[in-house]
Amino acid sequence: MRRIGVLGGMSWYSTAEYYRVINERVQARLGGHHSADLLVHSLDFAEIRRCQVDGDWERAGKILATAAEGLVGAGAELLVLATNLMHKAANAIEEAVGVPFLHIADAVAEEAARRGARRLGLLGTRPVLEERFYPERLARHGVEVVVPTVATRERVDAIIFDELTVGEVRPDSQAELRAAVAALAADGAQAVALACTELELALTTAELPLIATARTHALAAADAALAG
Repeated sequence: MRRIGVLGGMSWYSTAEYYRVINERVQARLGGHHSADLLVHSLDFAEIRRCQVDGDWERAGKILATAAEGLVGAGAELLVLATNLMHKAANAIEEAVGVPFLHIADAVAEEAARRGARRLGLLGTRPVLEERFYPERLARHGVEVVVPTVATRERVDAIIFDELTVGEVRPDSQAELRAAVAALAADGAQAVALACTELELALTTAELPLIATARTHALAAADAALAG
């Protein structure tokens, strides 16, 4: 089993889910008292959030690259970044280390293919939906992306940062998220990727099949570690 390095804390709620899912997968596959050989660097999300708000992606990339180097220095043999949005800075991590970096969109694309979904709806923060770094990665796998309207993108972004990343799950917001999935279905989406790891805390069922990106990514990390 290879040692997994997790870049987390963005937010810690979803990072806790990564830890649980990876260990459950390892125990299920190996049995007994087995658990994952795992390192976590949980960053201060306030510092990363300031970079997001300021649009300072260069600084964010440096922070993540330094953390990644620390994990590798501690023996990590593969890395995962436990957040969708911060994959905007994935290149900085990949350039800083010499171990495999498991991109979340690759894991999502593989899960979409397994479900036979080539037209994938996305729900997530505005940069994930409005910029090209995430859809372009999915397109490498032949996955076409459908995104919500501008108004819905703004509302989902607010739900994520004003509620979910601080641990709040409001029933009215859950209803709005389900309505957003229904609108994506009307636009031809065959499944919806919850392309913000915190969305999995608020939305478990909807009109379309949901791809829980944190869980999908965590399972891929465990399988990659065991394959090694």
